[in-house]
Amino acid sequence: MSDGERAAGGDGRADGATDGAAGEALRIRPVDPGDAAAIRDIYAPFVEGTAVTFSDEVPSVEAMREKVRAKLAADAYPWYVVETGEGVVGYAYGGTLRERDAYQWAVETSVYVDPDAQRGGVGSALYERLFETLRAQGYVAAYAALGMPNPESVAFHEATGFDHLGTFPEAGFKLGAWHDVEWYRRALREAPADPDPPRPVSAVDPAFGDE
Repeated sequence: MSDGERAAGGDGRADGATDGAAGEALRIRPVDPGDAAAIRDIYAPFVEGTAVTFSDEVPSVEAMREKVRAKLAADAYPWYVVETGEGVVGYAYGGTLRERDAYQWAVETSVYVDPDAQRGGVGSALYERLFETLRAQGYVAAYAALGMPNPESVAFHEATGFDHLGTFPEAGFKLGAWHDVEWYRRALREAPADPDPPRPVSAVDPAFGDE
C-alpha cells in the first residue's frame, strides 16, 4: 500500500539536498537499520487508525530493522529516508509487484510521511529521488496500490505523474469496514524491445554501497 502527501514543489541542490516548500532543507539518503524506530513511529498511526495500509499490527522496532536489513542485502530496490532538523520525517521504497519473472521490470512503490511534515514537499522529493534510481536501474513502470478512503494520496499520486488504472472493490476489511483499492501507474521509461534485467541499486546509486 502507498501513502503520500499532496504534492508540493522542491528544488534540487548541488549538494544532494532538497529544499521543501517552506524552504527547509531536506536531506534524502539511503535507509539505515538505525532508522528502524523512526520509520516505525511514522508507520504506526497509518496501521492503527487508517486503511492506508491493510496491515493491522504495528511491527516491532526489531522487525522493522530486519526488514531494512533484508532490503539492503537484496540490493534490488531502493529505500530512501528524508531528514529535516527534526530527524527522519518520511520514507519511500520500491518492491516486487509480482513474483513471476516477466514482472521484473515493474515495481510497486510506497511512500509514508509524518503527518506533521505533510504538504511540505517531502513526499514529492522522496518520489523524485526514488524514480531517478529506479529508472537508472532499468525498471519500466511504477505501480501504487492505494487503500481507500485516501483522497490526499490520490491527489498526491496524480500530481506526481501516476495514471489511474482501476479499482479492486471491497478488497480488504479493516476497522469494521470494507475498503476498495485504487491502482495507479507511472511510466519510468520507454519499454525496450529486449530489456536487460534491472541493475542492482548499488550499481546506480553508490551511496547504497557505503557502510
